[in-house]
Amino acid sequence: MAVASTNDRGSWNSKLGFILAAAGSAVGLGNIWGFPTKVATEGGAAYLVVYLICTFLIGFPVMVAELSIGRKARKNPVGAFKALSSNKFFPLVGLWGVICGVMILSFYTVIAGWAFGFAFEEIFYYFGWMDAANWLTDTGNGPKNALIASVFMLGTIKIITGGVSDGIEKATKTMMPLLIGIMVIMIGYVLTQPGASEGVREYLLPDFSKINTTLIFSAMGQAFFSLSLGMGALITYGSYLNKKENIPQAAALVTIADVGIAFLAGLLILPAMYVAKNAGIEIFVGDQLASSTDLVFQILPALFHSIGGAIGLILGVVFFLLLSIAALTSTISLLEVPVSFVIDEYRVKRKKAAWSVGLGVLVVSIIVAFNTSLIGTFDYIFNNLGLPIGGLMTCIFITYVWKTDSAITEMEFGFAGIRQTIFVKVWPFFIRVICPAAILYNIIRNFV
Repeated sequence: MAVASTNDRGSWNSKLGFILAAAGSAVGLGNIWGFPTKVATEGGAAYLVVYLICTFLIGFPVMVAELSIGRKARKNPVGAFKALSSNKFFPLVGLWGVICGVMILSFYTVIAGWAFGFAFEEIFYYFGWMDAANWLTDTGNGPKNALIASVFMLGTIKIITGGVSDGIEKATKTMMPLLIGIMVIMIGYVLTQPGASEGVREYLLPDFSKINTTLIFSAMGQAFFSLSLGMGALITYGSYLNKKENIPQAAALVTIADVGIAFLAGLLILPAMYVAKNAGIEIFVGDQLASSTDLVFQILPALFHSIGGAIGLILGVVFFLLLSIAALTSTISLLEVPVSFVIDEYRVKRKKAAWSVGLGVLVVSIIVAFNTSLIGTFDYIFNNLGLPIGGLMTCIFITYVWKTDSAITEMEFGFAGIRQTIFVKVWPFFIRVICPAAILYNIIRNFV
């Protein structure tokens, strides 16, 4: 087999490139519609406040840990645990993260394909081509699901073959500003529509009496998942970081970017829901808000159709392109993790690794496309349970095996005075106690 060169691993050209790529990894379909739906159903603005706190108290410390492991080892998740310890168990933890990423990617491309297809559905609906529009909106249509998922996967593979700087970094530098720009423009339009003010009040005026244990731990889980932790993506991205980069600062900027985009998504989706309600579209099932899937693939399309004309067409197409861009920024990182694993562990050149792994995942995606009931099962096993398990094991590894002091030593390369800061006193405590306890609770809660 070919020997992998340094160029096959690659590195980030700039801090901005890394931040946008890491934020893109975290920002996905769940942030765009999953987070706003949780806000609406689990406490409104009170949920938003708790989520923001948990993101920085739970997500940020684990992100710092993963980036430190990755940069020190300069390896994929499996290779990183091998390089930093002779312990035979933790490379299996890294492998579990790779497997979780692969399996999440296998169904994520199908859902991303739905979002991409709905952009064209809006066009077909506008021109009255109802048969074509109905074909695209049939999420149970296996051949259609497989076709669009394949297009999405091939686009992801093409970006990954370009490498870290010329592929991932270049793509996310284009897509992330575009995603933010689209969201801001759509927010500006939606907030001027009748009914939007009710959604804004629900989103921004907290009723702290709604805060309870269930809400707090739900927000913790959302914070952990929204940052793309536990599957090795940030270990992999950290392995491409320059030694001069300040890891805590970079992690803070990624966290801010992630929660900022989540906040914008809520400011778009919640008012849009109440605009739909004002237009006579039912957004509740009994006394419960419609599920996130129904919201995106039924309620919002109905809203765009009710607006009608060129405005309804533009809003519909732009919204679903927004979802597609968000999905693509995540599929890039999901594919990069196993590709990095193959490059490092089997010394395969990047282009061959990207096509081999990508097409292998696509086979699973096609199976899911014809059996969409697998999505719920895969999501539960590899997302709801798999990622927290990976995050918990990372906390254990950095506390008892590699040691937090070793991680801080690695951080000194980009932050010379770190040992004189409050960070050194606080971060180890969170990694040893707070983060594992919160993650373990969510694992038990999801399992039960």
